[in-house]
Amino acid sequence: MRAWLKIFLIGLALWAASVLVTIWTENSNLIPTVVLLGSFLVPVTFVVWAYTRERSSEVTVELLFKAFVIGGVLGVLGASILESYLQPSLIMYAGVGLIEEGVKLAALMLLTRGLRRHDVWDGVVLGATVGFGFAAFESAGYAFNALFTNEGLSVVQVVETEILRGVLAPVGHGLWTAIVGGVLFSAGGRLAGRVILAYLGVSLLHALWDSMSGLAIAITLLLTGQPWQFQLIRIGKVPGVTDGQVHLYTVLNWGGLIVISALALLWLRSISRRAR
Repeated sequence: MRAWLKIFLIGLALWAASVLVTIWTENSNLIPTVVLLGSFLVPVTFVVWAYTRERSSEVTVELLFKAFVIGGVLGVLGASILESYLQPSLIMYAGVGLIEEGVKLAALMLLTRGLRRHDVWDGVVLGATVGFGFAAFESAGYAFNALFTNEGLSVVQVVETEILRGVLAPVGHGLWTAIVGGVLFSAGGRLAGRVILAYLGVSLLHALWDSMSGLAIAITLLLTGQPWQFQLIRIGKVPGVTDGQVHLYTVLNWGGLIVISALALLWLRSISRRAR
C-alpha cells in the first residue's frame, strides 16, 4: 500500500474513533484530538503524496517539516495581523487574497533561500507544503470556533466543519501556493516578474473563492429577484427567498467553486508539464 494512502486510512480511522469516543463518553478532553486529527489529516496526506511522487535530493523530510509547520504558522500569524486592518466590504476579499497568498509566498522564499538548485517540481512540492500547513492551522481554528454554540459545546458542528474543509482542502491553499512555488523556482527562487504575475493570479482565484457565496447571491437576485425583494433590501431588511432561488444559488455557488478549482488545476498541470 502506498505511504500516503496508509497515512490517510490510519488517520481517518483514528479521527473517526476519536469522534465516536468523544460523543459516547462526553469527555471534553478529547476535543483537541478531534480538532487536530481532522484538521491535519488531508493536508498531511497530500504533502506525503506530493513528496513520494518524485523525490529530490533538495527536498528533505526536515525541509518539508519546516515548510509545513513554520511556513503554516508564519502564514496564519502574518495573515491575522494584516487582515485585522481590513474593513468588511467587497474589497475585503481581494485584500484577504493578496495578504494570505503574500505571506505564504514570503514564508516559502524564507525557508528555501539556501537551496542550491531550484527544480520546478521541488517548488511545487514545497509551495504545496507551505499552503497545506497554512490550511491545517486555519482549519483547526475554524473547527475550534465551530465547537461553541448557544446550546453549549457541539462536537457535531466540529465534525461537519472538518469534513467540509477536508473535502475542499486539496483545491485551496495547497494548490494556490503550489502554483506560485513552481513559478518561483522556475525563476531561480527570485521575485521575478512572472512570479509577481502568478502571485496576483492566485490571489484573484483566492478572492473569487472566498466571495463566491456573495457573488452567487447577487447573481441569483439579478436573474430572479422580485420587486418586493429589492424594496426590502433598499430599506435594510433581509428578504425571503423562493425554493427556485435557493436551488439556483446552490448551483451558482458550487459551480463557481468547481470552475475556480478547474482553472487552478489546469494552471498547475501546465507548470508541471513544463517542469518535465
